[in-house]
Amino acid sequence: MELLAAENRLKITKPKKGGNLHFYDIGLAEILVLPSSSLVGQSVAEAAFREQHGLNVYGVKRHEQHITSNLKDLKLHAADILLVQGPWSNIARLNRDEGREWVVIGQPEKQAARITLDYKAPLAAFIMVAMVAVMALPFIPVAPVTAVMLAAVAMVFTGCVRSVEAAYKSINWESIVLFGAMLPMSTALEKTGASSAISSGLVATVGDAGPYVLLAAIYLATSVMTFFISNTVTAVLMSPIALAAATAQGVSAVPMLMAVTVAASMCFASPFSTPPNALVMSAGGYRAIDYVRVGLPLQIVTAIVMIIALPLLFPF
Repeated sequence: MELLAAENRLKITKPKKGGNLHFYDIGLAEILVLPSSSLVGQSVAEAAFREQHGLNVYGVKRHEQHITSNLKDLKLHAADILLVQGPWSNIARLNRDEGREWVVIGQPEKQAARITLDYKAPLAAFIMVAMVAVMALPFIPVAPVTAVMLAAVAMVFTGCVRSVEAAYKSINWESIVLFGAMLPMSTALEKTGASSAISSGLVATVGDAGPYVLLAAIYLATSVMTFFISNTVTAVLMSPIALAAATAQGVSAVPMLMAVTVAASMCFASPFSTPPNALVMSAGGYRAIDYVRVGLPLQIVTAIVMIIALPLLFPF
């Protein structure tokens, strides 16, 4: 930077206190001057982009000509394209104010939103670690949902997310509606007695074969259900079934409930089983068959290992 300034006889100055703008906060945009615009016939200085909009005019494209010198006295014509630079907030305001005066070319804000704010990574990591610590430490009287909400708000206010609007746009509303619509199914199965009927049938079918077979059946049933509905809903549905089945057979319910927990969390062969699977599906352009190809063998191996290991960790 110092060498570049010396070669061009420039002076590096520090920003005033309280007026610091980071590189990521400044952007470029092109605006097209319309024939009906009051800017036509005015010079760049008379247009007063810096005073009125907080933006600097770096150049003007007129037909195939690119004009970058003596811009102050250049008279603007209809169909001129101005290259302006300034804070993204000012560019966004310019985009909202377009009408008879100009048109902002392209979607500069959306293009800028794709740039990773890597200089905010340590702060974002600290907020995430603090959130996990608050959720994990029992002596901190904060509910997990509250901790997550506070962390999300902190991400916005500290600039880890560019704006509240960007935070809203990052939410996958389809997944939220999907999981929210599935939750009433657990209440319906419980109120109708379907959970009791399933648990009774499960014990009657495999109960005589011993707790290991019952554990495998619960694990398998949970895995199959997670193929079609979310893991949260599956855990809500299968937990009372596993508890009732363990009670009916007279064994500890802990390994049965852990089987439900692990099986519901380790469904890799369905895009609808867990929020991460659903979130990356549209972003990665994946199909349902892609999850089956990669996830099904891994899920089978995991099931075999867990059915053997769970009774050793949590005895009947």
